Amino acid sequence: MGHHSEGKNSIVPLIDRLNRYPVGLPDSDTLRQILSLLFSEEEAFIASRFPLTEATLGELAKATDWPEERLELRLEAMAEKGLVFDSEYGGSRYYVLMPGLIGFFEFTFMKQRQDLPVKELAKLMEEYLYGDPERKMGREFFGSKTPLTRSLVYEEHIPVSSRVMTYERASEIIRNSEYGAVGMCYCRHKNEHLGKSCEKQAPVDGICISLGSAAKFMVRRGFAEKSSKEELLAILARARELNLTHVTDNIRHKPSFICNCCSCCCELLGGVQQGFYAGVAKTGFTLAVDSQSCCGCTLCAKACNVGALQMAGDRGKESGAKAAADPARCLGCGACIAVCPTGSLVLQPYKRIDPPEKKKDLFKQILREKKRLGPYVFATIKTILMRKLKMN
Repeated sequence: MGHHSEGKNSIVPLIDRLNRYPVGLPDSDTLRQILSLLFSEEEAFIASRFPLTEATLGELAKATDWPEERLELRLEAMAEKGLVFDSEYGGSRYYVLMPGLIGFFEFTFMKQRQDLPVKELAKLMEEYLYGDPERKMGREFFGSKTPLTRSLVYEEHIPVSSRVMTYERASEIIRNSEYGAVGMCYCRHKNEHLGKSCEKQAPVDGICISLGSAAKFMVRRGFAEKSSKEELLAILARARELNLTHVTDNIRHKPSFICNCCSCCCELLGGVQQGFYAGVAKTGFTLAVDSQSCCGCTLCAKACNVGALQMAGDRGKESGAKAAADPARCLGCGACIAVCPTGSLVLQPYKRIDPPEKKKDLFKQILREKKRLGPYVFATIKTILMRKLKMN
């Protein structure tokens, strides 16, 4: 395990490389401590040499000036740690450097670890994500016009007359995926190491869903267990019983995960509560409250995972306070509706913003908004040309 947070030979180039992603990692002493615990000196060097596109072993050997045999062993170790994503298609194996968020921060706590000082990392990550008064990481993650993630609506609460797209339904996303797996919740597992527990008693394990090629990687590397579609649908039902909010990639085609998030643990929903109201894309619905039938019991406000429901007027049931929804905060997920004893809560259509088609479209859109698109386009063209030259 490397102790190189003060050095410039590996950590600084690694941070520079990570900050070329749509969501980077603002530099700080705390970040350097985190990276020095996650990456050995050699791993940090290799990571810093990764192109912005997927790369073959031969391409990485050329970039690092390492022999392929030695490099392949190190890449294997990095994939086991969740620092590198590897997959095989067309008869070749390709490698991609994981971003920090959503990426190796999460993988650090998505399985039981003996190879990392997880308690120390939990404290450092908490400090990095929440201890900065300037909220640099929050602005980096949630600050672009196009969010990286989006919420999904509870299907049983969708108005009958409403038009709902397939990509808006969590059950349809699962049914349309060719492979699925379930694993640990990074947020709740990290909180366990900080002495915290979920207020909604949501489980740490067996709750986070991964799909497609991401799920295959996670199963192969021990971060998740393969699950049938029926098992994944049962997890969705359990999440709804606990009034959790479904969150997925902000794309229409082949989302790679469905997280089932609570207000007390989830870092995505925590960002919304901290004021980044557009940090998670909303559904095509918002909550409406019938003030005539509302009894002011406050159950809906407790169930809401982003603090979008408040009691208007004098506080307390006896004084006649009524629930009121803030459309700026409301994700339109419907997690609060089932707890209402008077049936006073309903979803109604809201302005729908179609997400990008695919993950590459999402990344390019965020990079464009952050004025980082040029290096990605150049890297893509360079890779295509180099591979064509090699074929010829």
